[in-house]
Amino acid sequence: MFVPAIWLIYQVGTEQFGPVPLGGMTYWSGLWATAILLLALAITPALTIFRLNRLIIVRRMIGVTALAYTIAHIVIYFALRFWNFANIANEMVTRLSLIVATVSTIGLIALGATSLDAAVRRMGAKGWNQLHNTVYVVTALALVHYLLSPGVFPEQYLMSGMFLWLMVWRVLNRRGWGTDVRALAILAVASCLFTAFFEAGWIWAYHGYEPSGTLRNNFTLDLGISAAWQILALGLLIAVAVFTQQALRRRAAGIAARKIG
Repeated sequence: MFVPAIWLIYQVGTEQFGPVPLGGMTYWSGLWATAILLLALAITPALTIFRLNRLIIVRRMIGVTALAYTIAHIVIYFALRFWNFANIANEMVTRLSLIVATVSTIGLIALGATSLDAAVRRMGAKGWNQLHNTVYVVTALALVHYLLSPGVFPEQYLMSGMFLWLMVWRVLNRRGWGTDVRALAILAVASCLFTAFFEAGWIWAYHGYEPSGTLRNNFTLDLGISAAWQILALGLLIAVAVFTQQALRRRAAGIAARKIG
C-alpha cells in the first residue's frame, strides 16, 4: 500500500514529472487511488477462486488506503490550482468530470468513515452491507472521472476492462460458475472484446478519433500490447490457474482414494 506513495516521491525527487511536478502527481495519485479501489474489489474473486480466505483480513485495509490516496489526490489538485477555492468550487459544479469525482469521493468517505467495527455494530450487518455495496457505484464513478480526463491513456481502458471482469464474475459466481474454467475463459474473451470496442467507441465519442483505427491498433501489436490484449492475458491466466488447481486437487483426491482402498 505504501509502494505508490514511495514511487511518487521518487518521481518527484528525480524530476521525472518535469517542470510542473504537481501535474504528474495529480494524475498518478488519482490513477493509484482508482487502481487500489479495483484491488479491493478483486479480493472476493481471489479468495473464492483460489481459496485464499485470509485475504479477507486486508480487504478493509485496502479500501481505507484507496480513500487515503483519494484525499492525497484532492490535496495535490488543490495545490495545482494554487488553493484558489473560488475557481475550484466553480469547476466542481460546472465540469462534469469534477461533479462525478465529487460524488465518488463523498461515497468513498462514507465507506471509510463506517469501516470501523463500531460502525458495523451500530448499523447492523444488513445496513452496513447495503451501504458498502455502493462501493461498486463509487468505483464506476471514479472510472468515469478518469475517462473524462482530457488525455488518452491506455490505463483508462485497462481499468475499465478489469472493472467489467470483476462485475461479471460476481454475476457468474451467484449462479455457481465463479470457479468454472470454461466460464472464466469466456469471460476473459468477452472482457477483451469489451475493452477493445469500449476504447474505440469512447475515443471516437469523446475525442473524435476514427474508431476503425483504434480497433486496428487494439488487435495488433503495432503500438505495443494494448489494454485489450492485457485483459485477455490476465483473464486466461486466471482460467489456466483454476484449471491447474482443480487438476491437482483431483489428482490428490485420487491418490488419497487409492491409499484408502
